[in-house]
Amino acid sequence: MNLKASAGMIILCAGLALNTFSEQAKPLQSPAYRLGPEDLIESFVYKEPELTATVVVRPDGMISLPLVGEIQATGKTAPQLKTEITEKLREFIADPVVSVIVKEINSPKISVFGEVRKPDVFPIKQRMSVLDAIALAGGLTEFASRRVIVIRTGASGQERIPLNLERLIKDGAPFYLQPSDTVFVE
Repeated sequence: MNLKASAGMIILCAGLALNTFSEQAKPLQSPAYRLGPEDLIESFVYKEPELTATVVVRPDGMISLPLVGEIQATGKTAPQLKTEITEKLREFIADPVVSVIVKEINSPKISVFGEVRKPDVFPIKQRMSVLDAIALAGGLTEFASRRVIVIRTGASGQERIPLNLERLIKDGAPFYLQPSDTVFVE
């Protein structure tokens, strides 16, 4: 192989490696966060300090804002809420500039019960596996089996996902929970 052909192969290989790297480097797209009860948000209205408010989403999913009044927040993204607040303020202000900032995420929760030391409902602030949830609940009791059922409510209704703890540990592949999942340790 001559020098020119070798250089071409190196460039081709480098290009393939670069393409492979750029494919791997793409961030995973996750759905936008939807507000829930107990989340803390700030509704900021530019040049209208008396209309700016920091509020907690109530258990009924509503928030109360100056001039806007009561508005449903649960299930909406911050941009959706911003649009709705802006529309309601147009009745009182010519061209309101509104920002909605999620200051604290407090609504995503999971339940862990069954044969764990501290069964409870736990807030989740980050991605959590079944093993993390069991550890959060104080670990297994001496009567626990190695079987776990994750109860998840999806679009098609309630789903029961059976898991084997020994297999999860052996395989090293975590099973990640979603907000509102229930972990039942048999």
